[in-house]
Amino acid sequence: MLPAEVRVDDLMTAAADLFIAKGIEATTVNDIVELAGVGKGTFYHYFATKEDVILALRERFSRDFTKKVADALAQCPGDDHRARFATWLRGTVEAYIANYELHDVVFHEFRHSNRNSKEKEIVIAQLSALLGEGAKADAWSLPDVRAAAIAIYDGMHGVVDDAIATGNGDAGAICDRLSLLFGRILVA
Repeated sequence: MLPAEVRVDDLMTAAADLFIAKGIEATTVNDIVELAGVGKGTFYHYFATKEDVILALRERFSRDFTKKVADALAQCPGDDHRARFATWLRGTVEAYIANYELHDVVFHEFRHSNRNSKEKEIVIAQLSALLGEGAKADAWSLPDVRAAAIAIYDGMHGVVDDAIATGNGDAGAICDRLSLLFGRILVA
């Protein structure tokens, strides 16, 4: 018998694969349990609806996204704030490009009326901390760290979305363009 964490992960992975391939509406609970290799009762033991799976996938996406970036940041010298920002930027761009299909599935219902999603806040908090540390060390001067974090995050998001839509999803080229743009914001 598999541990609960493995069964939940298998269900979520199956759901993610099916949602990407078929769409949310076309995917049934039967499809998910069949691909996961579990019974329908197992699905309902962990999730009441497909929407619950989407919420769990959204949380996992955000957690994995910020963990990947945090792991990369941990390899940077703590006092090299420009290198840390460049690492954050590269990590977020690469993670987004690598997982945009899942991102589009789990964040399909984003509405501007839901402006403060906890998933976005996790990323904004991570970037705000990074920018705040750099500001305290005089690596750059920001009148409002949180506003800068939001502008950088949303700007990065928009540029990557545009690159994906136009078929120019080269992470290195995107990071180079964004580094030039954001470098003008992050001045000492």
